[in-house]
Amino acid sequence: MTAPFSKRLAKDQCGATLIEFALVCPVMLLMMMGLGDLLYQAYAQSILNGSVQKAARDSAIEGGASNAATIDGHVINMIAPLINNLTNNCASTRSTGTWCSTRKNYDNFSEVAPEPYTDTNNNGVRNPGECYTDTNGNGAWDADPGLNGQGGANAVTLYTMTVTYPRLFPVAGLMKVSPMQTITASTLLKNQPYAGQTVNANVTICT
Repeated sequence: MTAPFSKRLAKDQCGATLIEFALVCPVMLLMMMGLGDLLYQAYAQSILNGSVQKAARDSAIEGGASNAATIDGHVINMIAPLINNLTNNCASTRSTGTWCSTRKNYDNFSEVAPEPYTDTNNNGVRNPGECYTDTNGNGAWDADPGLNGQGGANAVTLYTMTVTYPRLFPVAGLMKVSPMQTITASTLLKNQPYAGQTVNANVTICT
């Protein structure tokens, strides 16, 4: 005898795979796009790291300071095949498809740190009146005493390149994150001794 229609319908599994796929597919696509975006970022970061290392070595030779714009251009040319139409923009709020380079120079590697000070109250913060060593000679205490620019012979230069670009996949809206991705590469190198080094005199100030 033929089973009632309701029982046959309850046992019927036709189309179950399609329903399961419809439930799993969006999650799989989201994960794949997120993974693709991370891999793209890692690849772009590796290209930027290598080009910044090369640019920093070129900047450290004699004449490098006067060719900073050209050297920056070489870095952008290396990453341009991945990120098109990059423009120079160092504003605090960067738009999509921008790059920004900075160079700060120090007398030596030990000065790549906040200027030393006497923490009389042991609170870990430099307060007015506590004596400090003015390593860059500007008459003020600096958390970063680096001076802008490549610097001269034997100076230590921190070269940083930052690139902001649109994410490869449209996952930002779904994951509530920024549609822009920012990658940064930095390197710290000593300029070649092509001339005598000009060093700032370390002065102790207690104001």
